[in-house]
Amino acid sequence: MKPKYLISIVGPTAIGKTALSIKLAQHFNTEIISADSRQFYKEMQIGTAAPSTKELAAATHHFIHHKSIKDTYNVGAFEIDAMTCLEHLFKKNDTVIMVGGSGLYVDAVTKGLDDFPKVDISIRETLNKQLKEKGLESLQLQLKQLDKKSYASIAIDNPHRVIRALEISIGTGNPYSSYLNKQKRERPFKVINIGLTAEREIIYSRINQRVDIMINEGLLDEVKSLVKHRYLNALNTVGYKELFKYFDNEWTLDFAISEIKKNTRRFAKRQLTWFRKNEDIIWFDYKHDISKIVEAIETHTI
Repeated sequence: MKPKYLISIVGPTAIGKTALSIKLAQHFNTEIISADSRQFYKEMQIGTAAPSTKELAAATHHFIHHKSIKDTYNVGAFEIDAMTCLEHLFKKNDTVIMVGGSGLYVDAVTKGLDDFPKVDISIRETLNKQLKEKGLESLQLQLKQLDKKSYASIAIDNPHRVIRALEISIGTGNPYSSYLNKQKRERPFKVINIGLTAEREIIYSRINQRVDIMINEGLLDEVKSLVKHRYLNALNTVGYKELFKYFDNEWTLDFAISEIKKNTRRFAKRQLTWFRKNEDIIWFDYKHDISKIVEAIETHTI
């Protein structure tokens, strides 16, 4: 049987992954699945830099704006949904494109998730209460004490990830990191990993420009419409939490925008740290020659 190929496009935010994914989808006459966890939510369009209407029309996309911020959705549910979608797509295509900067969500599809023991749900409830009363920093310090390895490697600014690591560490008595990178599930397709990158100064400049574009496109109005939902997990993310402080009159608009840029730059740095652990990624400069990328892909499919 002819093998099936998933082309996974990764890299830091604002590097040009969406544009490349569309070009490759058109070249291979196939469809795109998104592994960007922020772009799942239909209420968050501008601040997540989701594909434009024109881009969505240029190739068929899956997992863009398919959920509401009020829905409970996590990486485990995404893995199941994505694998079901791929099974369907591979019936009519030998190649499918996946694009996204959420490393855990990319790995969930390409490698499968790690298996964790079940723990008492009351632990999570206690941690959520601690988050609300004492703030994220108290949870971060607790994780640093219990599992320094996870503290240094996970998205430490994401309360959901911190709480997940803590509940496993507390509930099992073993570090969360001790359950990672065990033998993963076999996939019925081969993965070709393509990465886009650039010099740090260029990445940071592109991020700053993108934030300015978001503001001009109406990010303020988008965030203002979501203020009443601000405590939902989906909205505890860069581009939204900073502007909530502006609407609370805690920060000036200029300072909030500067914080969005700073926090997005930090996010990009974490993305690169995550992806560079994968030695199978074939890296290209962001000013890529599409023919060279196609050539590299076709070399791996021979």
